[in-house]
Parts: sequence; structure tokens; C-alpha cells
Amino acid sequence: MKDEQPDPPPGVLTDAELASIASNALTRLYPARTVIVTEGDRAGTLFVILEGRCKAYVSGEDGREAVLSVMGPGEYFGEITLDDGPRSASVMTLEPSRLLVVPQEEFQAFLAGNPEFAFHFVRKLIRRIRDLTRTVGNLSLLDVYGRVARLLLDSAQEEGGQLAIPERLTQTDIASRVGCSREMVSRIFKDLVQGGYISLEKERIVIHRRPPSKW
Repeated sequence: MKDEQPDPPPGVLTDAELASIASNALTRLYPARTVIVTEGDRAGTLFVILEGRCKAYVSGEDGREAVLSVMGPGEYFGEITLDDGPRSASVMTLEPSRLLVVPQEEFQAFLAGNPEFAFHFVRKLIRRIRDLTRTVGNLSLLDVYGRVARLLLDSAQEEGGQLAIPERLTQTDIASRVGCSREMVSRIFKDLVQGGYISLEKERIVIHRRPPSKW
């Protein structure tokens, strides 16, 4: 009897779902720091990440960025254009990435013929709304320290009995996601390390105890 595979994290496609949607898609390779979609565009294409990582972000007129999310293998983006409206955010690769590219018409037909995936799709949209609601609440109600602490906790996973962020977030990444300067994040990290709350390793951030909600 084969061992059952654990369910993927919310918003990540299963192997079966990936195989099914791949029959309606092309595979393309993108170098690091390639802009895949641009905020405001109206091209209706869905992208599924097979390898690599991408970030979704919005930009201000002054050139500053606010990172909405960082996505990895099994996650997808571009579904917002199903209503024929403009892209709500830009997406850029953070490293060399391999993506499935599904035209809008093919994706709509796939949804109609795969009700289980359609439910997955709805759950992902609900999760995205919850994430955006929490992000807006954090920006409105938490100070900079609170936003950094919340981001670390939300990004952490259990690893060998420790709570850690497996792929090291840079201070610049964190600053763009919580809406502050890199220098401010650096000061907060220094305090968290000195207080014994976190330690910085080469490839990850380890959380030793839950940071306080206020500093």
C-alpha cells in the first residue's frame, strides 16, 4: 500500500492538478528578474510556477514598490484577468523560473470541465482576500516593528523541531513588504537577535521564541 501524500499548503496545486492543467499549457523558461506581467495590462493569461520563485508587487509613481506576495512551485497567478479587467499587480521572477503558460480561453474551458479544480480556484481567491485584508489591517493598525514580527511569524515553518523561514528573506525584501526602510528593518533585526528572539543563519531565519506584539 502506497503512503498517502500530504496535502500541499493552501494555494498550491497538487501533482494531479498540475498534470491536468499542463495538458492545456505551454512551458516557458524565464531568467531571474524578468517581469512576467505588468500592472494595468489586459492580457488574459494564467501562469503556474513549476520551478523558481516570483514576487507580486505594485509600484508607486515615485518608483517605490510594495511586495504583495512571494510565490513558489505549485502556486499560480494571473487569474484576476478572468473578468477581462486589467492586471491588479506586476509579477517578476526572483530566480530562474519555469512556468506553465495557459491562455485565458483554455483556462476557462479547463475550469468548466474540472469542478474539483474550480473549487480549489475559489478557495485560493478566498485565501487571497483574507491575506489582503490582513495586510491592510497590519499596515493600518500595527507599527513597523509589529509588521516585521507578523511577517516573520506568517512566513515561518516547522523545521526539525524549530520554527524557521527556510528561504532567507533579505532585509530589502522585508522592507518592501511591510512599507518601511531597509535601515529600519536592520535595527529591528538587531534588537530581535540581541533579545534572543531570532538568529540569522546562512539560508534561513530561525525563530527561537515568539516576538512580543509591541516593542
